[in-house]
Amino acid sequence: MCGFCGERRFDGATPDMGAVARMTEVQAPRGPDGEGLWASGPMAFGHRRLSIIDLSACGNQPMHDPDLGLTIVFNGCIYNYQQLREELLAERDDRFFSTSDTEVVLKAYHAWGDRFVERLQGMFAFVIHERDTDRTFLARDRFGIKPLYLAETPSRLRFASSLPALVAGGDLDTSIDPVALHHYLSFHAVVPAPHTILNGVRKLPPATILAIEPDGTRTQTEYWEPNFTRDPDRADWSERDWEDAVLESMRGAVDWRLVADVPVGVLLSGGLDSSMVVGLLAEAGQTGINTFSIGFETVGGEEGDEFKYSDVIAREFDTDHHRIRIGTDRMLPALHDAVRAMSEPMVSHDAVAFFLLSQEVAKHVKVVQSGQGADEVFAGYHWYPPMQALTDELGPDASRDALVARAVDSYHGAFFDRSHAEMAELLRPEHRVEQDVSRAFVEQHFARPGAETATDMALRLDSQIMLVDDPVKRVDNMTMASGLEARVPFLDHEVLEIAARVPPELKLAQEGKGVLKEAARRVIPSAVIDRPKGYFPVPALKHLQGPYLALVRDALHAPEARERGLFQDAYIDRLLADPNAELTALRGNKLWQLGLLELWLQEHDVRP
Repeated sequence: MCGFCGERRFDGATPDMGAVARMTEVQAPRGPDGEGLWASGPMAFGHRRLSIIDLSACGNQPMHDPDLGLTIVFNGCIYNYQQLREELLAERDDRFFSTSDTEVVLKAYHAWGDRFVERLQGMFAFVIHERDTDRTFLARDRFGIKPLYLAETPSRLRFASSLPALVAGGDLDTSIDPVALHHYLSFHAVVPAPHTILNGVRKLPPATILAIEPDGTRTQTEYWEPNFTRDPDRADWSERDWEDAVLESMRGAVDWRLVADVPVGVLLSGGLDSSMVVGLLAEAGQTGINTFSIGFETVGGEEGDEFKYSDVIAREFDTDHHRIRIGTDRMLPALHDAVRAMSEPMVSHDAVAFFLLSQEVAKHVKVVQSGQGADEVFAGYHWYPPMQALTDELGPDASRDALVARAVDSYHGAFFDRSHAEMAELLRPEHRVEQDVSRAFVEQHFARPGAETATDMALRLDSQIMLVDDPVKRVDNMTMASGLEARVPFLDHEVLEIAARVPPELKLAQEGKGVLKEAARRVIPSAVIDRPKGYFPVPALKHLQGPYLALVRDALHAPEARERGLFQDAYIDRLLADPNAELTALRGNKLWQLGLLELWLQEHDVRP
């Protein structure tokens, strides 16, 4: 619900307030309702605010507590802050009077220490500085819903809620990170933390805290990791028991995310996930819910909307429904703005859809709930059933190494955009890496303990890595570009803690998400549960033609692209000769992926 930035010096110099001001200004769309700058000693903070709770109660940021000697910049929402406030009041008398979640975070850190983050229910990223010790503490929520980018030199650390903010600060290594480039081009544009596309910028991983001591010593700790093994205490649970647990966890997650002093709407695609959110809101007594659906023109025979399904839910729950249809004439000009809103290059076709949808939604509400994350949490994608078949084929006596090796092969074939051999055809030698670093990353993640079957391995990777650095980042960036906050109940950590323990066969039933579908039947009509699976379609970016093809061609032939020299000319020429012939395993356009990367680099003035 905001954007922040700052600079921490290690060399005795004062922070560069000009750089902090530039970083703050770049993030104005994330926080259009207020701005603040603060500096003391080696630390400076900048903040842009989106007000979804009464500003007079929350106070301005950066927030400084002179009694505690603590200053904070915070982005996100702590849904249980009132509960934490009561716990703090019960433990100590410190003239606690505010109802601000920001102040609760500050006082909870002082009262309970670094691991207080384990008590937080919500989405968040923040930085706290201690005046008297010069200690700095950074944290990011369990799913990385709220971003935190870092740029460090021996003399200083800069941080921001977006990568382009750090670029605006200047004095940054903007060369291309070859490992990140390999991930982007092969691992379906997923660039796992700490990497970003630029060598000079890293990102704090999700569920991670980073403490920087006065002497510069750093301690980075992962404070949460879900368990994807079977729970012996639930060994006798029936299918109905699991459905009950899933439904109760979702009720709680949706209810938590109603915390706001403004109406909360829903992004309604018409699929199971967002429809269930609407149904649970109605069940909780919400009436006149604002719901929003988007559609595009049909291109290449592919339909561009799913209004017939969202209309079913709108009628069933009597929502204040908004159908938003986007014509080709409007989408093309919005592409540049959508690319500008991306903290990192995002190849998924629906980024511009979320951008345009958010523009319209922000005219009506400031907060929405979304069904995002259900596929990665409850096994809704097509690559999960083969994983379970593989586990069954190898049997319980198979070695862990054999299971991991076969699982990696299966996942690679279903999800990856390019093989390592094709990367050599695509990239010029100076931008290649010898090892298939993307496949190696998946293999290492699969091999970690805490995932029982091949399905569990894939679900853990997707919910902890892919989800964070593709759909979560995409929705955060595109909604915040219009000052709109998106909340995601399926990414409640208590929901995942239940879902991770559900036996895979229950999640994979009914062509995926079986346990969720059965729980949802108690809330929403079966017509939207048993429908064919759909996606957020943006046909014009999958079937490149006309001005969209010209945009990509111009980006790849621009002087900056030629100077940067990432791609082999022969590979580019081959794709341009037949722009829609080569698709990835997930049916994405390979040419669009290359064009989007160059468009992003050029839009953010990242020089070769």
